[in-house]
Amino acid sequence: MTGTNRLQGRMPKVGIRPTIDGRRNGVRESLEDQTMDMAKSVKEFLETNLRHPNGLPVECVIADTTIGGVAESAKCADKFAAEGVGVSITVTRCWCYGTETLDMDPSTPKAVWGFNGTERPGAVYLAAALAGYDQIGIPAFGIYGKDVQDAEDTTIPEDVKEKLLQFTKAGLAVANMKGKSYLSLGSVSMGIAGSVVNPAFFKDYLGMRNEYVDMSEFIRRMDNKIYDPVEYEKAIKWVKENCVEGEDRNDKELIHTREQKDQEWETVVKMTLIAKDLMVGNPRLAELGYIEESCGHNAIAGGFQGQRQWTDFMPNGDFMETILNSSFDWNGIREAFVFATENDCLNAVPMLFGHLLTGTAQIFSDVRTYWSPDSVKRVTGKELSGKAADGIIHLINSGSTTLDATGQQSRDGKPAMKPFWEITEEETKKCLDVTTWGPASLGYFRGGGYSSTFKTDGEMPVTMARVNMIKGLGPVLQIAEGYTIDLDKDIHDVLNMRTDPTWPTTWFAPNLTGKGAFKDVYSVMNNWGANHGAISYGHIGGDLITLASMLRIPVAMHNVPEERIFRPKTWGAFGLDDLQGADYRACNNFGPVYGK
Repeated sequence: MTGTNRLQGRMPKVGIRPTIDGRRNGVRESLEDQTMDMAKSVKEFLETNLRHPNGLPVECVIADTTIGGVAESAKCADKFAAEGVGVSITVTRCWCYGTETLDMDPSTPKAVWGFNGTERPGAVYLAAALAGYDQIGIPAFGIYGKDVQDAEDTTIPEDVKEKLLQFTKAGLAVANMKGKSYLSLGSVSMGIAGSVVNPAFFKDYLGMRNEYVDMSEFIRRMDNKIYDPVEYEKAIKWVKENCVEGEDRNDKELIHTREQKDQEWETVVKMTLIAKDLMVGNPRLAELGYIEESCGHNAIAGGFQGQRQWTDFMPNGDFMETILNSSFDWNGIREAFVFATENDCLNAVPMLFGHLLTGTAQIFSDVRTYWSPDSVKRVTGKELSGKAADGIIHLINSGSTTLDATGQQSRDGKPAMKPFWEITEEETKKCLDVTTWGPASLGYFRGGGYSSTFKTDGEMPVTMARVNMIKGLGPVLQIAEGYTIDLDKDIHDVLNMRTDPTWPTTWFAPNLTGKGAFKDVYSVMNNWGANHGAISYGHIGGDLITLASMLRIPVAMHNVPEERIFRPKTWGAFGLDDLQGADYRACNNFGPVYGK
């Protein structure tokens, strides 16, 4: 399945810089082919193994010549600027002139791979180049294979491949955010601090702008029919065929009539169309005479306030949020949007991180309840077992959770959440078949609406993350790798009935380390920084740490093994015995990547 770029701006490319010993009359000439071939091998490897989250292939650009001095460095910089390079990788098999061959762009993530061979000192240049970057204050990643290779060996060692992928995925995430928007649809929801949008954070740390649209714009567009009527008819037909209405648990005297419910379905479908148009635009609106509205806000992520000024009299945003966050809708399989309920932008950001790193849809959930093994046994009479044996965290929200989280997609026969280009039509049908849409609790949502109802099936590796803003410190990132838990039905039914059973549920067991915030499951819950979490498929904590270091966001808690942590080389100068403290000191020293 091919992808499309629904945002304005070209896709960032990876620039590869083959550096070389500049001495002529035999030295440089003997290294030209080997050095350029090294760059070509990196290009082939990355283009074979990476895609952008919109499905488009990642393109690599190699300097026109090897780089032996400052003149060729300048020519390479000019080419990279013209080509839209957003990530820089320098490769070499030999000694090169350190400061003369550096990439000097301070806002482009950069790495240096120095070949580990005895015939030529690629490692010597690696050390010299990284020392140069340290001295001028541009953090760079060092890549150096563990095993010595022969001079004629043109392969990329497995450990080098891992670091190339980890660095490049994170670097492309940085580049893809730059210049895009976060769109606030509404303002602060119920006093939630995460929906207080801080434009300085988005500008300084992410290179993004903030856009704001009042929720009354939804009413204007619905009243004036500023949406594609053809798509609306297609969407409402799809909803009637695929979205089964669930149990209405409201008191009988409050239950809405069939006419009211049908009207609510029409409204939430229109809300979905309008939110999508507001985020990324829609050329059909221009054909209908709404040229300004057709442009959108170039939003790579967004959020809807909803509560309470909207939901006290209009259907809630649950259906809209769920469908946007899913990898499919009435138009078929497509890239998931990143869309936060309650306009919690500080949860939208780690959702965006996860989506850019993996290409998958992201789960938005309340981090609702810690269930200890003793509490579960007391309430259900049954014991937790397997990965749930030490306790579980109930992740549940009123309906914004992506339908990809049903666990109905598979990879190698196991439940998974996949990039949209790997998802089949059969899998989308399974996701819809296990989901019902319960009428909203009218105590919470007086205007009605529909919430997706499902339980995440299967044991999937996932990573929960959250950005928190700390007065005087700035943003910090929390990371918890673990697994979704497929609870025994008898246990699930009892525990789930203690909250609203019409809401989507994911049971989560974090991986424990026996110390600090990961001493036990209670400590994970007790140290979580806010009421929401962003959950991504896969154990991507190492990638998140790499990305955070590029953005200068320190990591407050994580359970990622040390061998998977990859940060710029200069982080070691801030302390090797206390890696977490070193991360804080380095981020504070260098400051946000786009300045204050």
